[in-house]
This record gives sequence, structure tokens and C-alpha cells, in this order.
Amino acid sequence: MAVRLQDVAERAGVSVRTVSNVVNDFPHVRPAVRERVQQAIADLGYRPNMTARFLRGGRTGMIALAVPDLSVPYFAELAGYMMRAAQGHDLTLLIEETDGDREREVLFLTGSRSSTIDGLILSPLTAEAEDLTGPSRSVPVVLLGERTYDEPLDHIAIDNVRAAREATAHLLHLGRRRVAAVGARPEHDSRMADLRLDGYHQALAGAGVARDDSLVVATPWFTRQDGYDAVVHLVRSDARPDALFCFNDLLALGAIRALADHGLRCPEDVAVVGIDGIEDGAFSVPTLTTVAPDMAGIASRAVDLLVARIGGRDVGVPVDDVADFALVVRGSTGGPGRSGS
Repeated sequence: MAVRLQDVAERAGVSVRTVSNVVNDFPHVRPAVRERVQQAIADLGYRPNMTARFLRGGRTGMIALAVPDLSVPYFAELAGYMMRAAQGHDLTLLIEETDGDREREVLFLTGSRSSTIDGLILSPLTAEAEDLTGPSRSVPVVLLGERTYDEPLDHIAIDNVRAAREATAHLLHLGRRRVAAVGARPEHDSRMADLRLDGYHQALAGAGVARDDSLVVATPWFTRQDGYDAVVHLVRSDARPDALFCFNDLLALGAIRALADHGLRCPEDVAVVGIDGIEDGAFSVPTLTTVAPDMAGIASRAVDLLVARIGGRDVGVPVDDVADFALVVRGSTGGPGRSGS
């Protein structure tokens, strides 16, 4: 038979209410009593009925993470960190991909699916400000990524300009002077691409290197194939870069393969840097130098902030947090191999 609150209370010599207070982490329980109850819980193997607890509070005990595409390793890895962060709050995390479709993004905010969750962590591509702040929104939301709004919304992202500037500066510090930028999207509404291109240009200016538009390569998306095709374009155009700053790791991995297929050595002939810090980069040949966002920190902060909003705790005005990142130097720019992973 399942262990009940009454069983724990009898074992600890306290009331059922006291056990409930300990289980719910209420602060007004004396330390000695709390310790006795926790020991009884451990001895009996008691497991709280989380569903009943949430329902009594008018909640479902579930939150959602909605990202554009789970086949993108960055989002898949971030989802894993989010799941572990949610588990730390005894919450179930629902994970959904939106394909960057506005209707699907809004569905979690205002539609039938919002009734099954207590809050949403959303990486939006197409949702508009009125979708996020209008009266039809029924759950608290924390935003991820580069898309920003002139509205009071909780938001967490890396500083894309600084990340791109540091990635490009790393290549320039190696003595490379013909650094190509792979991933520009001038014909698309891509704030991420615009910010990373800005950081690239800032690094060139800081090093006294003149811009060369032939070294800026637009890509349809940010896939491995797009990175491969970008290198083919550079080779055929005789642009002759000696380094590539790729706007994400998938572009960089495709670029490394294309360099090898065209008889160019990485990093001896062309050094390569990406952004995202995905696990695949530690296993490519050569291993990939990358700007790695603190995914664990992003997940923890997003879930903590959402939980506070759900609970109605006073966490002040909406926050616009800048997440940490680190330049991880590996083989594609002459650094260590697997030891850099």
C-alpha cells in the first residue's frame, strides 16, 4: 500500500498538518521538527501526490517549452536542460515545436493548449506584441532568443553582437585577415543574423580590417547544407577567405566538410568558428571552435522566473536578462582536439 501523510505523521510523532507543511516547504516549521519529519519520509519512502497538490492550488503542474525546430541540436539540447530545471520544481515540462508559425506560437498563449499548462517558455519567430501582451493571453510567459518587443516581457538571450565580435576577433588574433561571414540573411527578417553580422563588422573595424562584401555570404537557413553550399560559393567566386565566422554551429560543421571536399585544410588553410556550443562540435574533424551559451544557466533562469510569475511572487518588473557565454577553442582554429570539449 502507498505510504500516506498519516503514516509519516505517526512515525515522526507530529500532526498531519505539520507533515504537509514540511512537504510543501513552508518556512515556519522548527528545524528539529522538520528534520524528524524528513527522516520519517525517507524511512517510509513517502512520495507526495503532486497532482493533488497542484489541483488544490488551481494549477496543472505542467509548463511548456515551445521552440521553432527540435531537429536543431541547440534547441534539443536546451530542452534537456529545461526538463531538468523543471524537475527541480516538481513540474512536468511539455515540449513542442512551432515551425516558426505564428498560429502555433499563439496557440500556447491563448488557445486550448494554454488551459493545460501553468506557464510557457517561448522562443518566438513570428508572434507579434499583441499576441504576447493582449487580454487573450492566459498564462505567464518567458521569452528566449533574439526577437524582442517594445513591451514589458520577461526575456533571456545572449548578447549576439558581443558573441559575434569575440568569435571574429579570435580569428583576427590568429592573424587571419580575410574572414568570411557565413549566415547573413538580408532578404529575411532575422534579428539574430543582423546582430551577428553587426558584431562581425565591429570586430573587423576594431582590427583595422576593411570590409569586403564578397566575404559576406547569405544563406537560406542555418543548416549544415547551407554551410556546405556557402563554402562552395566562396571557392567558385575565388573570394579566398582564410577564416570563416559561421553564424551557428550547423553552418560551421557543413563548412568544415566542404573545405575537406575541396582540398582545403582546416585550420591550416581556413580556420572556422561557430556559435551555439552544441555537442556535435566536440566530435567533428577537426573539433569545432565555438561560442557556447550557458544553456544550463538559461534554462535554470527561465524556469525559476516562470515559476515565480506563476506563483504570483513579487519579482519586480519584467526582466531582460543577458545570458553568459564562453569561447571554446578547439581544433578548427588550431586549439586542442577532444580535450577542448
